[in-house]
Amino acid sequence: MDLEEAYGVVGEFGSYQKQTVAVLVLLQVYMACQSMLIVLIGAVPEYHFEGGAVSQPEVVQSVTFTEDVDSIVTEWFLFKQQAYKVSLAGSLFFAGVLIGNVLFGPISDRIGRKPVFLTGLFFEVLFGFCSAFAPSYEMFALSRLLVGLMNGGMALVCFVLTQEYVGKSYWAMTGTLSNMTFAVGIALFGLLGYYVRPWRTLATVANAPGVLFFLLCVNLPESPRWLYSQGQTERAEEVLRFIAIRNGSSAKVHLRRCPGTAKMDSNNNSAPSVLNLVTHPILCRRTLVLMYVWYACSLVYYGLTLNASGGSGNRYFTVAMYGLVELPAYPMCMYFINKPWAGRRKTMAAALVLAGVACLCTTFIPEDTGLLLNPTSLALLGKLMVSAAFNIVYVFTSELYPTVIRNAGLGVCSMSCRVGGILAPFVPSMRAVHSSMPFIVFCLSGISAGGLSLLLPETLNKPGAETLDELSSPVYQRILQMQGRLFEESDKKVDK
Repeated sequence: MDLEEAYGVVGEFGSYQKQTVAVLVLLQVYMACQSMLIVLIGAVPEYHFEGGAVSQPEVVQSVTFTEDVDSIVTEWFLFKQQAYKVSLAGSLFFAGVLIGNVLFGPISDRIGRKPVFLTGLFFEVLFGFCSAFAPSYEMFALSRLLVGLMNGGMALVCFVLTQEYVGKSYWAMTGTLSNMTFAVGIALFGLLGYYVRPWRTLATVANAPGVLFFLLCVNLPESPRWLYSQGQTERAEEVLRFIAIRNGSSAKVHLRRCPGTAKMDSNNNSAPSVLNLVTHPILCRRTLVLMYVWYACSLVYYGLTLNASGGSGNRYFTVAMYGLVELPAYPMCMYFINKPWAGRRKTMAAALVLAGVACLCTTFIPEDTGLLLNPTSLALLGKLMVSAAFNIVYVFTSELYPTVIRNAGLGVCSMSCRVGGILAPFVPSMRAVHSSMPFIVFCLSGISAGGLSLLLPETLNKPGAETLDELSSPVYQRILQMQGRLFEESDKKVDK
């Protein structure tokens, strides 16, 4: 039997898979806390200077805090010439995330998901405690870079594992649950920050759950999909039989050899690598489109977040709202992307276009109209839509890449995503050209990405490729064409 048939026998989403996926999904709460940490521990309190302090020693002597806040700003007096260090710490974290996305994907495709995942999680927890107990800003900044490095790579592998442990029909659900839990983690971090104010204590408490998650993940099996794609059929069968037993089944699994692995066995130089994303004609087209879509999602998402956070208010409530506003997007995704008349491609394209249109509409409605339809509500609608697109692109991308190069593909796409996040803070400064210019940039990015995404093939109810040879084989293409016709017929029946 092939791999999908084997999952049908042992259970696509049995009790054991539910337990493993639950652990990996809840791990998103920990990763969200690490991602949002600088927002609260880098909080700038209200203050004033007595006299014209210029040098750092004068700043330390003359600053007076009018707000009871304990953060890296108050401990290391990051004011005036030193104020940039708060943003630098945040930038270093996301620079580490970018590097981790690029490095961890190809490594896990080559040596396995589990060792890379556990190594990344272990060192993220270790460096997280280094951040909490850093004796100086320099050590703190270095630890944030290393935490970001581990967070970016480990999060990528974690997402892939939540999908490769289950049958393909559950990929959309597990991917959506991961992104939804990350949003919940942001909200919970805001609540945690409200009750735990000292920054070192907050950093320690936010990092401590990582120890528990590491212990829970030590006994996780290797991905049977990765083993199968590497030609390790016997080991894949062992893992699948283990899953079947834990699911309460005594089913026997006998896999046929994965197509394309014979060449890999006879010539190790032909093993897939990141270069295949450029040299393989099908993967090259998909990668270019996906990189732009990921970039646009990140640019619009973080750009709207920065615009929405321009007003004053309770910083803990604001952090919580950043997470909660995304939640309606995820059940909406789960509904539409599994419908034959919508699917992954059309839903993602529609979400991106609607996000762009919402941004465009903000330029035509004046502030303080007193109506429900105002620039703020339209901006939140845009963020809701782009959050939906962000969720779909994770699921869609993992289905478009073969197993042997899935992590590498996700890593490269995630790298372009981080570029969008880095550029997003600079977009609001375009108000100097015209007040509506930032939203025009978001509009054009969203609509253009939505249009380009229609060039990608639909993956709903389509067989996933395991190897590069399988992706290019005429037999596989004929299967896709046959299932595409069935897809169109079912779509027409639903319309009727």
